[in-house]
Amino acid sequence: MCLPLGMSKNTLSTDDARDQHGDPAGILEQANEVFEDMVTLRRDLHRWPEISNHLPRTRERVLEALEGLPLDITLHDNTSGIAALLTGGKPGPTVLLRADMDALPMPEDTGLDFKSNVENAMHACGHDTHTSMLMGAARILSSRQADIPGRVLFMFQPGEEGYNGASEMLAEGLLDVGTDSPVTGAFAIHAASNIPGGFLGLKPDTIMASSDTMTITVKGKGGHASAPHFTMDPVPVACEIVQALQTLVTRRIDVFDPGVITVTQIHTGTTSNVIPETAMINGTMRAVSERTRTLIHDGIRRVAEGIGAAHGMDVDVQLNLGYDVTVNDAEFASFAADVATAVSGDRNVRMMENPVMGAEDFSYVLNRVKGSMMFLGLMPEGMDIMKAAPNHSNRAIYEENHMRRGAAVYSSVALRHLGVRLD
Repeated sequence: MCLPLGMSKNTLSTDDARDQHGDPAGILEQANEVFEDMVTLRRDLHRWPEISNHLPRTRERVLEALEGLPLDITLHDNTSGIAALLTGGKPGPTVLLRADMDALPMPEDTGLDFKSNVENAMHACGHDTHTSMLMGAARILSSRQADIPGRVLFMFQPGEEGYNGASEMLAEGLLDVGTDSPVTGAFAIHAASNIPGGFLGLKPDTIMASSDTMTITVKGKGGHASAPHFTMDPVPVACEIVQALQTLVTRRIDVFDPGVITVTQIHTGTTSNVIPETAMINGTMRAVSERTRTLIHDGIRRVAEGIGAAHGMDVDVQLNLGYDVTVNDAEFASFAADVATAVSGDRNVRMMENPVMGAEDFSYVLNRVKGSMMFLGLMPEGMDIMKAAPNHSNRAIYEENHMRRGAAVYSSVALRHLGVRLD
């Protein structure tokens, strides 16, 4: 079987996992019972996507879906974040489950009956499914409140798509839940539209890269295009910098500790017969370790400024820090894989060989609390994996049936982290 994301078979068998963690049949049955409500919420969020840290309609709709549950709800002030705390019937620590709620600024071309009604806004990264699965988990776990030795903190987060919503919620005291029941574990599930439906993928250590941006401005002297010798043309210098950045990656960065530099924009000039005064380069940098991240930053500055100096031009380099590397605790990743195996079977759980070069602000939660992120395949049934539109595509489609498995895994890892056997 060809597995996406370089996945290898999990070593723990289903029987072993269920011997260790218990039989999840009861939780799977409950996931089926709340499935229609998950679909209803998901489709409503999909029709009315919102962008950034301020999602007033989304927050209102999530609160409606949580209404009636025994949750202590805190509404964050600086964002539309929701922290919903379930206190069990017995004392114990707190486990955090997270879902992001925001959409992307892009048009939708899926043709779905419930496609976006908002111009240039789309749930193209599956956050509508994340939110719905976490709502389902909140209902499942609330029904088991009396048997829970501890608490479950449901983190409904805005602004994952570049707005650092997780850090905003942390700054507002998300983890300040008291010393008697501290947060001792954190888990998140991320949907993927090009991983076969129902597959769960995760790995120890780095699972997602850092994400930073660069703006490089080459400052020359403009003039008439017929007489470049009277000018200092920044255009060829900018082109030279772009090429040299690719060499930087292949000759200075360890292939076993990789990084990516991608130039996405070059802005310069106004017309064909004018040599411009400046040329601007924009792009992104990714790394799977802080060591490589630092090497890339230092290298970009050295290369750009050095090439500019060689041509007698000043170069301004602006490097903007984005999200940190997302690092799963090795023991927590193994634990999550074992629990997921008990829920889904060993055929459906895979350990990823390589990290994903995308980035996530769940990294900031994992910087504070040990835990694990995992990927859930929601590729539509019968679709060719080579043709499936990936996350962030205007044609990305997510299979809803497997949201049941996501809600069951959310619920199961929370219960097992708190010491409750599955039943």
